[in-house]
Amino acid sequence: MTSYDPMIHDSSRGLLAEAEKCLVGGVNSPVRAFRSVGGSPPFIDRGEGSRVFDVDGNEYIDLVGSWGPLILGHAHPAVVETIVKTAGRGTSFGAPCRQELELARMVVSLVPSVEKVRFVCSGTEATMSALRLARAATGRTKIVKMAGHYHGHGDSFLVSAGSGALTLGTPDSPGVPPGLAAETIVVPFNDAAAVEQVLREHEIACVILEPIAGNMGVVPPAPGYLQRLRGATLAAGAVLIFDEVMTGFRVGPGGAQERYDVVPDLTTMGKVIGGGLPVGAYGGPAALMDQVAPSGPVYQAGTLAGNPLAMAAGAVTLSLLADGEIFERLELLGSRLEDGLKTTASAGAGLRVQRVGSMLTLFFTEDEVNNLESATAADHERFGRYHAAMLQAGIYLPPSGYEAWFLSAAHGEADVDRIVEAHRKALDQT
Repeated sequence: MTSYDPMIHDSSRGLLAEAEKCLVGGVNSPVRAFRSVGGSPPFIDRGEGSRVFDVDGNEYIDLVGSWGPLILGHAHPAVVETIVKTAGRGTSFGAPCRQELELARMVVSLVPSVEKVRFVCSGTEATMSALRLARAATGRTKIVKMAGHYHGHGDSFLVSAGSGALTLGTPDSPGVPPGLAAETIVVPFNDAAAVEQVLREHEIACVILEPIAGNMGVVPPAPGYLQRLRGATLAAGAVLIFDEVMTGFRVGPGGAQERYDVVPDLTTMGKVIGGGLPVGAYGGPAALMDQVAPSGPVYQAGTLAGNPLAMAAGAVTLSLLADGEIFERLELLGSRLEDGLKTTASAGAGLRVQRVGSMLTLFFTEDEVNNLESATAADHERFGRYHAAMLQAGIYLPPSGYEAWFLSAAHGEADVDRIVEAHRKALDQT
């Protein structure tokens, strides 16, 4: 172990150099390394409301929000108080606790498709578990996913599309067995006809998608698209899974399925549901969920699943969101930011802003972005320059042009106006 050197630990660059000696790439999740935008990541020291502060003493308006969970902002007093109070009684029991029942009741009451829920510790666990359940319930093995949709790092999801509209998956990461990847069929997002064709030609266990794409930038579903998928999967006897890890409790109390009035068979959740602590969940009708152990034969377990800290943080967060007032305010703030980003750009700037509620993405392109191909066609090199200019101006954006920006209840109109002014100057510089 290296000795503590206060000179090294006083700067982000020094900390990164030290971290690279004992953490892979110096980080615990790849995008945090800033390699897609260049530069060096700030090491965050603390968060407060709409702000984060790095170890170098810089203050930023935060539009990352821990990648979506912090819909109430950093260190919300009610969340912090609940965590501290709960921790004083124990952090984990590996046994049933009152807090998990409280959060489960909230999830069931808010999410239209969910009668029963199972808590896990991450979104990846939730999607892997939902996939296993869908395969068990249908007796089928092949699945359909959308190009550019991220469902965690499970082997079945780490595949990419070929050049055609329909293709059998090929591994997108070393270590993914080709035989397993071949069980995943990838189609373009917002192409309902492609999904319908696959369902006619193959025995499909499930179709899984983000109802609002957020991991290739924010890409909404085309009008009628989700409804067609619901009808097609019902006709084919395939399970429809909405991955609402990002959109659940983010675009409305009942997530994207409530917003678009489409009820899937299974829903995966994460991020907001934990109030900033590590939580995932999957849920659906009782008849389907009761196939999971110990009620049924589909095995899934987790030592820290349902731990009181995460359950309590999630419960107090959802309680503050349940009446919908925060979402109304976030809709207004999101509209103000969207309009400001659009109107500030000069004519012919090649700029597109796409937003759903408090999620948005800025693409440097003239064209509509409705799938992975059009998202990839945007000018991501320019986004890297833009990101650096915004960071210099005190605006902390996701370090990738393929990620969503997130507003929180802690942001105000003054924050939005400052973001728009920094945006105007960044465009001039890039």
